[in-house]
Amino acid sequence: MIKLINLSKHYKGLRAVDQINIEVEKGTLFGFLGPNGAGKTTTIKMMAGVMKPTEGQIIINGMDIAEHPEEVKKCTGFIPDHPFLYEKLTGIEFLRFIGGLYGLDHTSSINDRMIELLELFELEHWGDEMIESYSHGMKQRMVMCAALLHEPEVLIVDEPMVGLDPKGARLVKDIFKGQAEEGTTIFMSTHSLEVAQEVCQKIAIIQAGKIIASGTAEELKNQAGVDGSLEKAFLILTEGKRIAHERSLSSP
Repeated sequence: MIKLINLSKHYKGLRAVDQINIEVEKGTLFGFLGPNGAGKTTTIKMMAGVMKPTEGQIIINGMDIAEHPEEVKKCTGFIPDHPFLYEKLTGIEFLRFIGGLYGLDHTSSINDRMIELLELFELEHWGDEMIESYSHGMKQRMVMCAALLHEPEVLIVDEPMVGLDPKGARLVKDIFKGQAEEGTTIFMSTHSLEVAQEVCQKIAIIQAGKIIASGTAEELKNQAGVDGSLEKAFLILTEGKRIAHERSLSSP
């Protein structure tokens, strides 16, 4: 469902993303991990069509995003790390606006879909309230409602748990797992190793723009030679690669 082929993004000599290759099968909840500045958000923005790659291809649902940008966006939902909403609209008005962008505003099912999503994200009592009155966590959940409104086949998510309280985080994790079970492919960047270990079937770790490890949580722990938590494996894998990279830069 998702293929990243030799994907790269360069900024004035900085290789933010450097020749990465990833494949994600349909219905997989895929975790994308890495330290700050590793290239996660840059990759996410290229996949969402917000940013153009320097090199490489992004194939989503069998379509190259460079050749079929509108078709790819029609089957893709995007949840950014910082929610952006029109705060002078009510929740219902905002969802109707998003529905219009996807050509859903004249369909008979749009009202049912909005009500379904508001109930799913526990916002049913806030649909007629101005978004400016929402808490940060509520705004984050409203962005998720909007991303799922057109029933996308692929969901691209950047740091979904930021600003959510424990109850909200549990709700979102359960919803994402349910979406994947129903066939939605989810590509999720997160700093939360606990979340990745709990919900992700496959994981890739990026560091300094390169993929340094990939597999299931158990496979990553085996690669790192540790038992227990994914956190230990992540620290060993990223720290080891960092030291090797620094030594290669300092060697003659």
